[in-house]
Amino acid sequence: MSIQENCRILDHQNVAPQHFKLTLSSAYIASHSEPGQFVNVKIGESYDPLLRRPLSVHRVSEEHKRFELLYEVIGRGTELLSKYSVGSELDILGPLGKGFAIDKKKEIAILVGGGMGVAPLLILADELRGKTKAIYVLIGAKTRNRVLCEQDFKGITDQVLVSTDDGSYGKKGFISDVLLDFIDNQLTTHNFQLSTIYACGPKEMLKAVVDIAFQKKIDCQVSMEQHMACGIGTCLGCVIRTKDGYKKVCDEGPVFEGKDVIWH
Repeated sequence: MSIQENCRILDHQNVAPQHFKLTLSSAYIASHSEPGQFVNVKIGESYDPLLRRPLSVHRVSEEHKRFELLYEVIGRGTELLSKYSVGSELDILGPLGKGFAIDKKKEIAILVGGGMGVAPLLILADELRGKTKAIYVLIGAKTRNRVLCEQDFKGITDQVLVSTDDGSYGKKGFISDVLLDFIDNQLTTHNFQLSTIYACGPKEMLKAVVDIAFQKKIDCQVSMEQHMACGIGTCLGCVIRTKDGYKKVCDEGPVFEGKDVIWH
């Protein structure tokens, strides 16, 4: 169940060029958010910008009654959001959507994030600790200073691998290529059945990851990035095609089984 409340900003950091991390106060969102869910943020007191901005829940602390949002400045709304100062409040609606499903029978979790796709994976890594034997994280970025959350993941997972498009850090190339190399060299065929891939990022990356998962017969869940308007399943503006027909990313997602999504 989601609620609407004014959440006080406890911290607001510029963590990379055009990337910011917000820490907000909310006992309810901190205790009720599941990995893969998001909140809808109202920016400003007027109707400009008109629509709320959907942002993945990045991390939560039930103990301290706070949650984090990681976002990139890509337009007017997020540009205005980046100007908010500590102590001010934001009108938040959430948590929303369907998150990742954790199968406790699986022993290996492989988290694949491309660019801002790492945002919902940190809370997932936190949740997976103690529920699976090994957690591996693969982070893809355009260049070195756009690599997000590497140190955060290193503190709670077994291994972190990084790739950059320009080769300025980690392996040069796409993170999907790193995934295939990782599977071929670090997993056994027996481990394929005990593994789950959790991925979030650009559509092209997700399709490549799902293709690899299908080839290796590994379960794969994807968090879809889609433009949203209402964020609550009413306007039908964020639908994607699946084998079961059109699905609303905001309401029936954003997480789907990779094999169910129609990618063309």
